[in-house]
Amino acid sequence: MSAGTQPQRQQTRAALAGWFGTTVEFYDFFVYGLAASLLFPKVFFPAADPVVGTLISLSSFGVGYVARPFGALLFGHLGDRLGRKSILVTTLMMMGVATTAIGLLPSYGTLGIAAPILLVALRIVQGVSLGGESSGAVLLTVEHADQRRRGFFGGILNTGTAVGTILANAMFLLVARLPEDAQLAWGWRIPFLVSVLLVVAGLVIRLGLRESPEFADVKGAGAVHKLPLVDVLRRCGGTVVLVTLATLGAGVTITVSSVYVLTYGKTELGVSTSTMIDVLLPGLFVVVIGAPLYGRLADRIGPKTVFVTAAVAMVVLSFAWFPLLNTGNPWLMFLGFALLFAGYAANFAMFPVFFSEAFPVSLQFSGMAIGFTLGTILGNAFAPAISASLLESTGTWVSIAAYMAVAWALTAVGGLLLRPAPSEQPEVLREASGAPAA
Repeated sequence: MSAGTQPQRQQTRAALAGWFGTTVEFYDFFVYGLAASLLFPKVFFPAADPVVGTLISLSSFGVGYVARPFGALLFGHLGDRLGRKSILVTTLMMMGVATTAIGLLPSYGTLGIAAPILLVALRIVQGVSLGGESSGAVLLTVEHADQRRRGFFGGILNTGTAVGTILANAMFLLVARLPEDAQLAWGWRIPFLVSVLLVVAGLVIRLGLRESPEFADVKGAGAVHKLPLVDVLRRCGGTVVLVTLATLGAGVTITVSSVYVLTYGKTELGVSTSTMIDVLLPGLFVVVIGAPLYGRLADRIGPKTVFVTAAVAMVVLSFAWFPLLNTGNPWLMFLGFALLFAGYAANFAMFPVFFSEAFPVSLQFSGMAIGFTLGTILGNAFAPAISASLLESTGTWVSIAAYMAVAWALTAVGGLLLRPAPSEQPEVLREASGAPAA
Protein backbone atom coordinates (compact mmCIF):
# COMPACT_ATOMS: atom_id res chain seq x y z
CA MET A 1 0.00 0.00 0.00
CA SER A 2 1.54 3.31 -1.07
CA ALA A 3 1.40 6.47 0.98
CA GLY A 4 -1.11 7.94 -1.41
CA THR A 5 -3.61 5.15 -0.71
CA GLN A 6 -3.02 5.03 3.03
CA PRO A 7 -6.21 5.43 5.09
CA GLN A 8 -6.52 8.94 6.50
CA ARG A 9 -6.64 7.49 10.00
CA GLN A 10 -3.27 5.76 9.52
CA GLN A 11 -1.70 8.93 8.08
CA THR A 12 -2.95 10.91 11.07
CA ARG A 13 -1.77 8.28 13.53
CA ALA A 14 1.66 8.22 11.91
CA ALA A 15 1.90 12.00 12.20
CA LEU A 16 0.81 11.81 15.85
CA ALA A 17 3.33 9.05 16.59
CA GLY A 18 6.15 11.01 14.99
CA TRP A 19 5.12 14.25 16.66
CA PHE A 20 4.70 12.78 20.13
CA GLY A 21 7.98 10.91 20.00
CA THR A 22 9.80 14.01 18.76
CA THR A 23 8.24 16.05 21.56
CA VAL A 24 9.36 13.57 24.21
CA GLU A 25 12.87 13.23 22.78
CA PHE A 26 13.44 16.98 22.62
CA TYR A 27 11.87 17.52 26.03
CA ASP A 28 14.33 15.04 27.49
CA PHE A 29 17.25 16.46 25.54
CA PHE A 30 16.61 20.10 26.43
CA VAL A 31 15.76 19.38 30.05
CA TYR A 32 19.38 18.32 30.30
CA GLY A 33 20.51 21.49 28.51
CA LEU A 34 18.62 23.72 30.92
CA ALA A 35 19.91 21.83 33.93
CA ALA A 36 23.46 22.01 32.54
CA SER A 37 23.11 25.77 32.11
CA LEU A 38 21.52 26.54 35.47
CA LEU A 39 22.04 23.88 38.14
CA PHE A 40 24.49 21.13 37.17
CA PRO A 41 27.56 23.36 37.70
CA LYS A 42 26.75 23.23 41.44
CA VAL A 43 25.19 19.74 41.60
CA PHE A 44 27.77 17.77 39.60
CA PHE A 45 30.77 20.10 39.06
CA PRO A 46 31.12 22.06 42.33
CA ALA A 47 34.89 21.56 42.61
CA ALA A 48 35.57 23.90 39.68
CA ASP A 49 35.69 27.71 39.60
CA PRO A 50 32.10 28.96 38.95
CA VAL A 51 32.87 30.12 35.40
CA VAL A 52 34.88 26.99 34.60
CA GLY A 53 32.19 24.82 36.17
CA THR A 54 29.55 26.38 33.91
CA LEU A 55 31.69 25.84 30.82
CA ILE A 56 32.32 22.19 31.79
CA SER A 57 28.62 21.66 32.43
CA LEU A 58 27.64 23.22 29.09
CA SER A 59 30.26 21.06 27.40
CA SER A 60 28.62 17.97 28.93
CA PHE A 61 25.47 19.15 27.15
CA GLY A 62 27.45 18.97 23.91
CA VAL A 63 28.56 15.40 24.64
CA GLY A 64 25.05 14.25 23.77
CA TYR A 65 25.48 15.67 20.30
CA VAL A 66 28.87 14.05 19.89
CA ALA A 67 27.21 10.70 20.69
CA ARG A 68 24.53 11.22 18.06
CA PRO A 69 26.60 9.94 15.10
CA PHE A 70 26.83 6.52 16.76
CA GLY A 71 23.05 6.43 17.01
CA ALA A 72 22.70 7.72 13.46
CA LEU A 73 25.06 5.07 12.10
CA LEU A 74 23.53 2.23 14.11
CA PHE A 75 19.85 3.06 13.77
CA GLY A 76 20.17 4.43 10.24
CA HIS A 77 21.62 1.08 9.17
CA LEU A 78 18.97 -0.90 11.05
CA GLY A 79 16.17 1.39 9.88
CA ASP A 80 17.02 0.73 6.23
CA ARG A 81 17.44 -2.98 6.96
CA LEU A 82 14.58 -3.76 9.35
CA GLY A 83 12.12 -0.91 9.04
CA ARG A 84 11.16 2.34 10.75
CA LYS A 85 8.67 1.31 13.44
CA SER A 86 10.80 -1.07 15.55
CA ILE A 87 13.71 1.39 15.58
CA LEU A 88 11.53 4.23 16.81
CA VAL A 89 10.13 2.14 19.65
CA THR A 90 13.70 1.31 20.69
CA THR A 91 14.98 4.90 20.56
CA LEU A 92 12.07 6.23 22.59
CA MET A 93 12.64 3.62 25.31
CA MET A 94 16.36 4.39 25.43
CA MET A 95 15.76 8.10 25.87
CA GLY A 96 13.17 7.52 28.57
CA VAL A 97 15.38 5.17 30.58
CA ALA A 98 18.41 7.49 30.36
CA THR A 99 16.46 10.59 31.36
CA THR A 100 14.81 8.84 34.31
CA ALA A 101 18.19 7.54 35.47
CA ILE A 102 19.60 11.09 35.41
CA GLY A 103 16.71 12.18 37.61
CA LEU A 104 17.64 9.49 40.14
CA LEU A 105 21.41 10.05 39.99
CA PRO A 106 23.12 11.01 43.29
CA SER A 107 25.00 14.32 43.29
CA TYR A 108 28.73 14.99 43.46
CA GLY A 109 28.39 15.48 47.19
CA THR A 110 27.19 11.89 47.56
CA LEU A 111 29.14 9.94 44.94
CA GLY A 112 32.11 12.20 44.31
CA ILE A 113 33.74 12.00 40.88
CA ALA A 114 31.57 8.99 39.95
CA ALA A 115 28.52 11.28 39.77
CA PRO A 116 29.64 13.46 36.82
CA ILE A 117 31.08 10.37 35.08
CA LEU A 118 27.71 8.59 35.28
CA LEU A 119 25.97 11.80 34.23
CA VAL A 120 28.06 12.03 31.06
CA ALA A 121 27.49 8.31 30.35
CA LEU A 122 23.72 8.76 30.54
CA ARG A 123 24.02 11.87 28.37
CA ILE A 124 25.75 9.69 25.78
CA VAL A 125 22.80 7.27 25.84
CA GLN A 126 20.48 10.23 25.23
CA GLY A 127 22.61 11.29 22.28
CA VAL A 128 22.69 7.80 20.74
CA SER A 129 18.90 7.62 21.05
CA LEU A 130 18.31 11.00 19.44
CA GLY A 131 20.69 10.10 16.61
CA GLY A 132 18.19 7.49 15.43
CA GLU A 133 14.99 9.22 16.52
CA SER A 134 15.28 12.47 14.59
CA SER A 135 15.42 10.97 11.12
CA GLY A 136 13.23 7.98 11.91
CA ALA A 137 10.34 10.15 13.11
CA VAL A 138 10.59 12.18 9.91
CA LEU A 139 10.38 9.10 7.71
CA LEU A 140 7.60 7.56 9.77
CA THR A 141 5.52 10.68 9.18
CA VAL A 142 6.46 11.62 5.62
CA GLU A 143 6.36 8.10 4.18
CA HIS A 144 2.83 7.58 5.49
CA ALA A 145 1.59 10.94 4.20
CA ASP A 146 -0.04 11.75 0.88
CA GLN A 147 2.47 13.28 -1.54
CA ARG A 148 0.48 16.52 -1.76
CA ARG A 149 0.42 17.03 2.02
CA ARG A 150 3.94 16.05 3.04
CA GLY A 151 5.00 19.62 3.70
CA PHE A 152 2.03 20.12 6.02
CA PHE A 153 2.55 16.88 7.94
CA GLY A 154 6.30 17.53 8.12
CA GLY A 155 5.58 20.97 9.56
CA ILE A 156 3.33 19.46 12.21
CA LEU A 157 6.03 16.93 13.07
CA ASN A 158 8.63 19.62 13.60
CA THR A 159 6.41 21.53 16.02
CA GLY A 160 7.33 18.67 18.36
CA THR A 161 10.79 20.15 18.84
CA ALA A 162 9.26 23.46 19.95
CA VAL A 163 6.64 21.79 22.14
CA GLY A 164 9.34 19.65 23.77
CA THR A 165 11.44 22.76 24.36
CA ILE A 166 8.41 24.62 25.76
CA LEU A 167 7.61 21.78 28.14
CA ALA A 168 11.24 21.59 29.27
CA ASN A 169 11.36 25.32 29.92
CA ALA A 170 7.96 25.28 31.64
CA MET A 171 9.14 22.58 34.03
CA PHE A 172 12.25 24.58 34.86
CA LEU A 173 10.13 27.68 35.28
CA LEU A 174 8.36 25.85 38.10
CA VAL A 175 11.68 24.63 39.52
CA ALA A 176 13.14 28.16 39.35
CA ARG A 177 10.41 29.38 41.71
CA LEU A 178 11.67 27.08 44.47
CA PRO A 179 14.28 28.31 46.97
CA GLU A 180 17.79 27.72 45.63
CA ASP A 181 18.66 25.10 48.23
CA ALA A 182 15.52 23.14 47.27
CA GLN A 183 16.39 23.42 43.57
CA LEU A 184 19.84 21.99 44.18
CA ALA A 185 18.69 19.30 46.64
CA TRP A 186 15.72 17.77 44.80
CA GLY A 187 13.90 20.28 42.60
CA TRP A 188 16.12 19.72 39.55
CA ARG A 189 15.09 16.04 39.51
CA ILE A 190 11.40 16.68 38.87
CA PRO A 191 11.64 17.55 35.12
CA PHE A 192 13.68 14.39 34.48
CA LEU A 193 11.30 12.07 36.33
CA VAL A 194 8.20 13.51 34.63
CA SER A 195 9.62 12.05 31.40
CA VAL A 196 8.42 8.57 32.45
CA LEU A 197 4.79 9.52 31.83
CA LEU A 198 5.54 11.04 28.43
CA VAL A 199 7.54 8.02 27.27
CA VAL A 200 4.80 5.54 28.22
CA ALA A 201 2.22 7.56 26.28
CA GLY A 202 4.53 7.76 23.26
CA LEU A 203 5.15 4.01 23.27
CA VAL A 204 1.41 3.25 23.34
CA ILE A 205 0.92 5.36 20.22
CA ARG A 206 3.88 3.93 18.32
CA LEU A 207 3.19 0.28 19.08
CA GLY A 208 -0.19 0.56 17.34
CA LEU A 209 1.26 1.92 14.08
CA ARG A 210 1.92 0.02 10.86
CA GLU A 211 5.27 -0.05 9.11
CA SER A 212 6.05 2.73 6.62
CA PRO A 213 4.34 1.90 3.28
CA GLU A 214 7.32 3.08 1.22
CA PHE A 215 9.74 0.87 3.16
CA ALA A 216 7.24 -1.99 2.77
CA ASP A 217 7.42 -1.45 -1.01
CA VAL A 218 11.23 -1.61 -0.91
CA LYS A 219 11.13 -4.77 1.18
CA GLY A 220 8.47 -6.29 -1.06
CA ALA A 221 10.66 -5.66 -4.09
CA GLY A 222 13.50 -7.54 -2.40
CA ALA A 223 15.57 -4.37 -2.60
CA VAL A 224 16.73 -3.85 0.98
CA HIS A 225 20.41 -2.89 0.98
CA LYS A 226 22.82 -5.27 2.71
CA LEU A 227 25.12 -2.41 3.71
CA PRO A 228 23.06 0.79 3.55
CA LEU A 229 25.69 2.85 5.38
CA VAL A 230 28.30 1.99 2.77
CA ASP A 231 25.90 2.43 -0.13
CA VAL A 232 24.57 5.82 1.00
CA LEU A 233 28.09 7.24 1.27
CA ARG A 234 29.07 5.72 -2.06
CA ARG A 235 25.97 6.88 -3.93
CA CYS A 236 24.88 9.97 -1.99
CA GLY A 237 27.99 11.28 -0.23
CA GLY A 238 27.61 14.77 -1.67
CA THR A 239 23.98 14.91 -0.58
CA VAL A 240 24.98 13.95 2.97
CA VAL A 241 27.42 16.89 3.03
CA LEU A 242 24.76 19.30 1.76
CA VAL A 243 22.22 18.17 4.36
CA THR A 244 24.90 18.69 7.01
CA LEU A 245 25.43 22.28 5.85
CA ALA A 246 21.70 22.87 5.55
CA THR A 247 21.07 22.08 9.23
CA LEU A 248 23.66 24.45 10.72
CA GLY A 249 21.63 27.64 11.00
CA ALA A 250 18.62 26.12 12.72
CA GLY A 251 20.83 24.16 15.10
CA VAL A 252 22.89 27.13 16.23
CA THR A 253 19.85 29.39 16.59
CA ILE A 254 17.56 27.11 18.59
CA THR A 255 20.35 26.14 20.99
CA VAL A 256 21.59 29.70 21.56
CA SER A 257 18.04 31.06 21.91
CA SER A 258 16.71 28.37 24.25
CA VAL A 259 19.74 27.20 26.26
CA TYR A 260 22.56 29.77 26.23
CA VAL A 261 20.15 32.71 26.42
CA LEU A 262 19.33 31.82 30.04
CA THR A 263 22.97 32.21 31.02
CA TYR A 264 23.27 35.39 28.89
CA GLY A 265 20.20 36.92 30.49
CA LYS A 266 21.40 36.20 34.00
CA THR A 267 25.02 37.31 33.62
CA GLU A 268 24.81 40.12 31.04
CA LEU A 269 21.33 41.58 31.44
CA GLY A 270 20.68 40.92 35.11
CA VAL A 271 17.41 39.21 34.16
CA SER A 272 16.27 36.31 36.32
CA THR A 273 15.87 32.85 34.85
CA SER A 274 12.12 32.86 35.44
CA THR A 275 11.71 36.23 33.68
CA MET A 276 13.74 35.03 30.69
CA ILE A 277 11.68 31.86 30.42
CA ASP A 278 8.51 33.97 30.69
CA VAL A 279 9.39 35.72 27.40
CA LEU A 280 11.02 32.70 25.74
CA LEU A 281 8.06 30.34 26.02
CA PRO A 282 5.47 32.56 24.26
CA GLY A 283 8.04 33.14 21.51
CA LEU A 284 8.35 29.40 20.93
CA PHE A 285 4.61 29.22 20.24
CA VAL A 286 5.41 31.06 17.01
CA VAL A 287 7.10 27.83 15.89
CA VAL A 288 4.11 25.72 16.93
CA ILE A 289 1.71 27.92 14.98
CA GLY A 290 3.98 28.79 12.08
CA ALA A 291 5.52 25.43 11.12
CA PRO A 292 2.31 23.80 9.80
CA LEU A 293 1.41 27.01 7.93
CA TYR A 294 4.83 27.10 6.30
CA GLY A 295 4.34 23.41 5.49
CA ARG A 296 1.12 24.22 3.65
CA LEU A 297 2.95 26.94 1.76
CA ALA A 298 5.67 24.44 0.81
CA ASP A 299 3.04 22.08 -0.61
CA ARG A 300 2.09 24.91 -3.00
CA ILE A 301 5.36 26.59 -3.97
CA GLY A 302 7.92 23.93 -3.05
CA PRO A 303 9.97 23.34 0.13
CA LYS A 304 13.22 24.55 -1.40
CA THR A 305 11.89 28.06 -2.02
CA VAL A 306 10.64 28.39 1.56
CA PHE A 307 13.82 26.85 3.01
CA VAL A 308 16.31 29.10 1.22
CA THR A 309 14.27 32.30 1.62
CA ALA A 310 13.99 31.74 5.36
CA ALA A 311 17.73 31.03 5.68
CA VAL A 312 18.61 34.31 3.98
CA ALA A 313 16.15 36.22 6.18
CA MET A 314 17.70 34.70 9.29
CA VAL A 315 21.10 36.23 8.49
CA VAL A 316 19.48 39.61 9.17
CA LEU A 317 17.23 38.48 12.03
CA SER A 318 20.25 37.20 13.96
CA PHE A 319 21.40 40.81 14.34
CA ALA A 320 17.90 42.13 15.05
CA TRP A 321 17.28 39.75 17.95
CA PHE A 322 20.02 40.89 20.33
CA PRO A 323 19.19 44.65 20.43
CA LEU A 324 15.59 43.80 21.34
CA LEU A 325 16.79 41.28 23.91
CA ASN A 326 19.24 43.76 25.43
CA THR A 327 16.51 46.31 26.20
CA GLY A 328 15.43 44.20 29.17
CA ASN A 329 11.85 45.23 28.38
CA PRO A 330 9.71 42.06 28.45
CA TRP A 331 7.52 43.12 25.53
CA LEU A 332 10.45 44.03 23.31
CA MET A 333 12.27 40.86 24.35
CA PHE A 334 9.21 38.85 23.37
CA LEU A 335 9.10 40.67 20.02
CA GLY A 336 12.73 39.68 19.44
CA PHE A 337 12.00 36.02 20.16
CA ALA A 338 8.88 36.11 17.97
CA LEU A 339 10.79 37.53 14.98
CA LEU A 340 13.66 35.09 15.43
CA PHE A 341 11.40 32.06 15.74
CA ALA A 342 9.21 33.13 12.81
CA GLY A 343 12.21 32.87 10.49
CA TYR A 344 13.53 29.76 12.22
CA ALA A 345 10.15 28.00 11.89
CA ALA A 346 9.97 28.61 8.15
CA ASN A 347 13.34 26.97 7.62
CA PHE A 348 13.06 24.17 10.17
CA ALA A 349 9.57 23.14 9.05
CA MET A 350 11.04 22.18 5.68
CA PHE A 351 13.49 19.62 7.08
CA PRO A 352 11.21 16.55 6.85
CA VAL A 353 10.00 16.89 3.27
CA PHE A 354 13.06 18.68 1.85
CA PHE A 355 15.71 16.36 3.26
CA SER A 356 13.80 13.10 2.78
CA GLU A 357 13.29 13.87 -0.91
CA ALA A 358 17.05 14.27 -1.34
CA PHE A 359 17.68 10.53 -0.78
CA PRO A 360 16.28 7.41 -2.48
CA VAL A 361 13.72 5.58 -0.32
CA SER A 362 15.96 2.54 0.14
CA LEU A 363 18.68 4.72 1.72
CA GLN A 364 16.65 7.49 3.33
CA PHE A 365 17.09 6.50 6.96
CA SER A 366 20.86 6.17 6.70
CA GLY A 367 21.31 9.29 4.57
CA MET A 368 19.12 11.57 6.67
CA ALA A 369 20.46 10.21 9.96
CA ILE A 370 24.09 10.81 9.02
CA GLY A 371 23.60 14.21 7.36
CA PHE A 372 21.24 15.60 9.97
CA THR A 373 23.32 14.30 12.87
CA LEU A 374 26.58 15.71 11.56
CA GLY A 375 24.82 19.03 11.08
CA THR A 376 23.52 19.08 14.63
CA ILE A 377 26.97 18.28 16.01
CA LEU A 378 28.46 21.22 14.14
CA GLY A 379 25.43 23.44 14.78
CA ASN A 380 23.86 22.57 18.14
CA ALA A 381 26.44 20.68 20.14
CA PHE A 382 28.77 23.36 21.41
CA ALA A 383 26.76 26.46 20.50
CA PRO A 384 26.29 27.45 24.19
CA ALA A 385 29.99 27.01 24.99
CA ILE A 386 31.07 28.78 21.77
CA SER A 387 28.69 31.67 22.50
CA ALA A 388 30.00 32.00 26.06
CA SER A 389 33.59 31.98 24.78
CA LEU A 390 32.86 34.57 22.07
CA LEU A 391 31.26 36.91 24.56
CA GLU A 392 34.13 36.43 27.01
CA SER A 393 36.77 37.17 24.36
CA THR A 394 35.07 40.05 22.50
CA GLY A 395 32.85 41.57 25.18
CA THR A 396 30.01 42.13 22.71
CA TRP A 397 26.88 40.31 21.53
CA VAL A 398 27.80 41.16 17.92
CA SER A 399 30.24 38.24 17.83
CA ILE A 400 27.45 35.79 18.76
CA ALA A 401 25.09 37.29 16.16
CA ALA A 402 27.84 36.99 13.54
CA TYR A 403 28.33 33.35 14.53
CA MET A 404 24.62 32.73 13.98
CA ALA A 405 24.60 34.64 10.67
CA VAL A 406 27.53 32.66 9.24
CA ALA A 407 25.73 29.43 10.12
CA TRP A 408 22.64 30.64 8.28
CA ALA A 409 24.66 31.65 5.22
CA LEU A 410 26.06 28.11 5.02
CA THR A 411 22.53 26.76 5.42
CA ALA A 412 21.34 28.83 2.46
CA VAL A 413 24.19 27.49 0.31
CA GLY A 414 23.41 23.90 1.28
CA GLY A 415 19.71 24.41 0.51
CA LEU A 416 20.42 25.96 -2.89
CA LEU A 417 22.56 23.01 -3.96
CA LEU A 418 20.27 20.20 -2.71
CA ARG A 419 18.32 18.32 -5.39
CA PRO A 420 15.55 15.69 -5.12
CA ALA A 421 16.71 12.11 -5.67
CA PRO A 422 15.30 10.37 -8.75
CA SER A 423 12.52 7.88 -8.00
CA GLU A 424 13.56 4.24 -7.99
CA GLN A 425 11.74 1.46 -9.84
CA PRO A 426 11.78 -2.08 -8.38
CA GLU A 427 14.36 -3.29 -10.91
CA VAL A 428 16.63 -0.34 -10.16
CA LEU A 429 16.17 -0.87 -6.44
CA ARG A 430 17.20 -4.51 -6.64
CA GLU A 431 20.24 -3.72 -8.77
CA ALA A 432 21.36 -0.87 -6.49
CA SER A 433 20.95 -2.94 -3.32
CA GLY A 434 22.84 -5.92 -4.66
CA ALA A 435 19.80 -8.19 -4.43
CA PRO A 436 19.27 -10.87 -7.11
CA ALA A 437 16.77 -10.17 -9.87
CA ALA A 438 13.29 -11.57 -9.37
